[in-house]
Amino acid sequence: MARTEDFLEVLHELVAFVRVAESGSFSAAARRHGLTPSAISRQVARLEKAMGISLMQRTTRQLRLTEAGMQVLERGRELVAAAQASMRVAEGHMGKPNGLIRVSAPKALSRHVLQPHVLSFLQKYPEVDVHLLVADRPVDPLREGFDLVIRLTDDPPQGMVARSLMPVRQLVLASPAYLAANEPIHIPEDLTAHSCLSIGEQERDSRWRFVRGEDEVEVAVAGRYTLNHSEMRLAAVEAGLGVGCVPDFVARDALAAGRVVRLLVDWAFDTNYQGMAYLLYSTARYTTPKVRALIDHLVAALQPAAAAGHR
Repeated sequence: MARTEDFLEVLHELVAFVRVAESGSFSAAARRHGLTPSAISRQVARLEKAMGISLMQRTTRQLRLTEAGMQVLERGRELVAAAQASMRVAEGHMGKPNGLIRVSAPKALSRHVLQPHVLSFLQKYPEVDVHLLVADRPVDPLREGFDLVIRLTDDPPQGMVARSLMPVRQLVLASPAYLAANEPIHIPEDLTAHSCLSIGEQERDSRWRFVRGEDEVEVAVAGRYTLNHSEMRLAAVEAGLGVGCVPDFVARDALAAGRVVRLLVDWAFDTNYQGMAYLLYSTARYTTPKVRALIDHLVAALQPAAAAGHR
């Protein structure tokens, strides 16, 4: 029977076994470790001898794990993951930000808000790389391996640190030409007589809900064009195709230039596509200098801008 003290002397061999099992061959594992296939094979043989069991069935064409080998692989992966986590802890105590940061953020927010600040961050920290996943789906940072996630929500998830960045509102807009050619819009119910551009991702997207104090109004809208891209929806509004809802940060320039007009200013347009933009991360991720540097950079850039834009 293998003794625990014997096993502790072949931890390096256990890592080699995990790499062989994951890559499917001694040759691939050897290239990864910078060794020869025969050297990797001897490491696995030493592990089998120390444990007193066979871990692999070797043929000329393939390697097949035994039942015991499958169980050892599962525990070996846990050991490798724990070692990698330990190295990340050590990295957290190094002073200079370096390495890769994985970030996820919604599409429109990434394009109009996040992009310039990520570029300035990369210029400021030349030894840090950023992988930005632009996606509107809810990304699970822990399960999918992201350091930071930006999410629009009024209810940030439990178990994560949530730093507020900026509020995001959906504005109801129309072009001056469209308004000149159609009936005026004073209250939400007036929208029933107009062509409205909905997002069209869910059935309730054609029912627009408005809130003003204690008053709540829901209006069923319809129109000729339905599309779930905010910039394209703004372009359709500017082209006079009807009334559309667009995030405030997307509409900012068009409003300033007078190409569109904001409607129903006294009413809040209530939709799932708005809320506070939160920066989500685990406390463990924050310990690394690279992640801490990006968090501080984004908070410093976006919170003052958000305050100035909503005075």
